[in-house]
Formats: sequence, structure tokens, C-alpha cells
Amino acid sequence: MRAVVQRVSSASVSIAGETVASIGSGLLVLLGIEDGDAAEDIAWLAPKIARMRIFPDEAGLMNLALTDTGGDAIVVSQFTLHASTKKGNRPSFIRAARPEISEPLYRSFCEALDQELAKPVGRGRFGADMQVALINDGPVTIVIDTKNRE
Repeated sequence: MRAVVQRVSSASVSIAGETVASIGSGLLVLLGIEDGDAAEDIAWLAPKIARMRIFPDEAGLMNLALTDTGGDAIVVSQFTLHASTKKGNRPSFIRAARPEISEPLYRSFCEALDQELAKPVGRGRFGADMQVALINDGPVTIVIDTKNRE
């Protein structure tokens, strides 16, 4: 699983002009699921994101986690995070898991993050053409890959 985690002052997801999720201060998580991802990836990634200390404390230092601030989160499924650009100019998405694998894992990840935050997270709609708007705060953007736990 690969996640692009963005600290935001606001974010929203719209589909066909209808806003399906919106938050103020918190995290926008773009989540890519690849072949071979499983429940173990979710069990590692959801708490990592919820407890990542990337929010400023009273001294302005990044010492607080989303669980500390009470902020919100939106999770958007994004298979393009597993694009291979090695050959030619057209990305290949062969590493991205097929929908019958990735959709249940996406839902499970959202449920795990719901539990970590003790409240529901906003969600995009799996497979939909979404418009994602955000104001990146900082900017702070972190890429996490469960296969390369750095």
C-alpha cells in the first residue's frame, strides 16, 4: 500500500458537482493498493497515519498527531500511485490491484482509520471520477509505502 498524506487546512471531494466529503484542519490521504497488499498492511498503516506527529504544537514544532489535534481525515482511493514510468511516456498501472481486490482493502483501511481516530473519516467513492480540492498546510506532504517502511 502506498499513501500520500497531506496536512491540510481544508479539503473536499466532489463527484459530478456534488460534494461527498469535506473537512477543515486534518489529513487528506491518497491511498494506492497494489497486488500483494493485505490486512497486515492496513494494520501497520492506519495507526501510523493517525499517530504521525506532523501538526504543530504551541511552540510551532511538529509534535502533535491527528489523534492529538482532533482533526479530521479524508481517504481517496488512487490506483495511479502505483504507476510505472520506467518505459515510454505512457504510465503502466499493472502493479495496481484489480478492483475486486482493492475495493475491499480500501474499505477496510477506512474502517481501521475510523477506529484509530474514534470517528468516521471522509471518503471518496471508489472508481468514481473525483475532483479533490485541498489547501495544503505547510506544505506538509509525506509518502508512505508499506513495502518500504522507512
